[in-house]
Amino acid sequence: MKTPGRQRASNFELRHLRYFIAVVEERNFERAAARLGIAQPGLSQQIIALEAIVGLPLIDRTRRSVNLTPTGQVLYEDAVTIVAHADAALAQLQRAGRGETGKISIGYVASAAYSGVLTDRLTTFRLGLPDVELQLVEMEMRQQLEKIKEGVLDFGYIRPPATIPAELATTIVLREPLVAVLPTKHGHATKTAVRLSDLHAESFITPRQPSDIGFHAHTLNACGEAGFKPKINANGRDFTTIASMVAVGIGIALVPKSLDCLRLPGVRYLPLVDNDVLTELAVVYRKSEGNPAVKAFIAHHRSGLADAF
Repeated sequence: MKTPGRQRASNFELRHLRYFIAVVEERNFERAAARLGIAQPGLSQQIIALEAIVGLPLIDRTRRSVNLTPTGQVLYEDAVTIVAHADAALAQLQRAGRGETGKISIGYVASAAYSGVLTDRLTTFRLGLPDVELQLVEMEMRQQLEKIKEGVLDFGYIRPPATIPAELATTIVLREPLVAVLPTKHGHATKTAVRLSDLHAESFITPRQPSDIGFHAHTLNACGEAGFKPKINANGRDFTTIASMVAVGIGIALVPKSLDCLRLPGVRYLPLVDNDVLTELAVVYRKSEGNPAVKAFIAHHRSGLADAF
């Protein structure tokens, strides 16, 4: 059997506090009712009901004006805080539901940063939604795909080709030509451009990937288009490492054009005059994404496609 105190507490509602605050702040039941958009008799009944719940008078009815009892003053101060917290919590929930707050974990291959796409898309996204926390981690492409599939990552920047799990979707955000990276002492390094077919006798350096993945595949495809099968005698963990290996004479490499922003000493980046192979930068995400912030991030990348191509 419930006690009377528990019965009273169970009837306590947030609207009672809103009505009470309006009465106190307006110092008049008629003005408070107009502010709340309810009838004055109904407002009076709600205040009487609140006093019944509290079990003590809140308004001194020995005077014509609205004056608080000591209990009423305590309740008013607490009520203002409670209602403010409730309104803030509701606003926060609504913002989260619209994707305006939250956290997004983003994987990326280093060349995405060199291309400028990653920094541009993240910067413009933060201008519109500054309260969404973006967590970045550089990660190899195949590992990104697995982590996004598992739910550890929300989003990724990758360099196709790659085998994409059925649960994931990709969107191409950049296409760019290949360039050759040569050591500055190479015989072709003083030219403004080079034929890939003229490099058929060179040793090529590729990323540490299977032959059907990323730039390993691009190197094979581009050289095949130029009429030869490249000699691949070395691999590098990333393009910075590969460019460094080129600088010390281990071999040459094919890289995305945007990598020419990486001005390491001892290397030259030369356009290819006889090759049409393009490299792509893509974003990858879950098809069934439910997080509003991540969905807003995906939409932001899609909206930028008109500028990318």
